Amino acid sequence: MGGTRRSFGLIRRSFWPALALLVVGNFAGYAVAGPNGLLAWGGYHRSLQERKAELATLEAEKQQLRHRSALLDPRKADPDMAEELVRRDLGLVRPDEVIVPLD
Repeated sequence: MGGTRRSFGLIRRSFWPALALLVVGNFAGYAVAGPNGLLAWGGYHRSLQERKAELATLEAEKQQLRHRSALLDPRKADPDMAEELVRRDLGLVRPDEVIVPLD
């Protein structure tokens, strides 16, 4: 009977430290292998590089569109650009003209 009581006391004394160890182990596992853990950093880094490349492409396209819109400003429109757009959109091409699309 004394041996059972001793083992029960040992289990009671080790319950809270064991529970604390499980909780700390759980948090440590998520810190390493969780969705925001150390192992996910590589994926975030690759994703960041892809987004930076996409941003550079979009910035170049934005700059090109800004330039084209500046050419079409009503106060100082570029006549060649305006004529090109009107002819393309309205289909006003003479039979002796050849159109070479640049897009």
